[in-house]
Amino acid sequence: MGGAGPLPKALRVHGREQPGIIPLFPLSGCILLPKGQLPLNIFEPRYLRMIDDALAGARTIGMIQPREAANGPPPLFDIGCAGRITSFSETGDGRYLVTLTGLLRFRLGQELSADTPYRKAQVDYSDFIPDADADATEKAIDRERLFDAMRLYLDTENLSTDWEAATEAPTDALVNSLAMGCPFAPNEKQALLEAPTLADRADCLIALMRMGGDGGDGQTVQ
Repeated sequence: MGGAGPLPKALRVHGREQPGIIPLFPLSGCILLPKGQLPLNIFEPRYLRMIDDALAGARTIGMIQPREAANGPPPLFDIGCAGRITSFSETGDGRYLVTLTGLLRFRLGQELSADTPYRKAQVDYSDFIPDADADATEKAIDRERLFDAMRLYLDTENLSTDWEAATEAPTDALVNSLAMGCPFAPNEKQALLEAPTLADRADCLIALMRMGGDGGDGQTVQ
């Protein structure tokens, strides 16, 4: 974790400012995608503090996967996704139930010396500005091919889903919800996150579903 240096400038996209320094929530096997919604059950004290601080500030958190490490704070993948807290409630036993809505992916910059119990880093959104707009490659996605792979995967892995809702879902929402919700391995999740376009993500998703992921036991994909 580095020393002093020039602070990154906040980025304004469609009238909303994206902070250049954000708190990080490292979580293996979990990704957030732009415009996707990720429910989180927060109970560790350091992450309760992170949510408190985010709510008092820009309401932005960076979801990022850790790499494997023998000891100490694990190194992180290079790319994550910033999310805005769009729903928040507190349970009777002190947990926070939070929904993050994906904003922009980012490239991880310098991690800051910790003055908080959670990790923070400088991030660079410049490679992912198109995340803020509709992806024109959505029109190139073959939904029939996607559904064929989806049926095969869910049957093989003993998973279920709401087929009526899936059929009615817009293509971008369907691809992103499957990418976020299917129990793939962390490196496979990372490949889905880093796919350049929605069509690339759909192709990666179809390939992963055809190969079969980590599997499940009567789970529901949402």
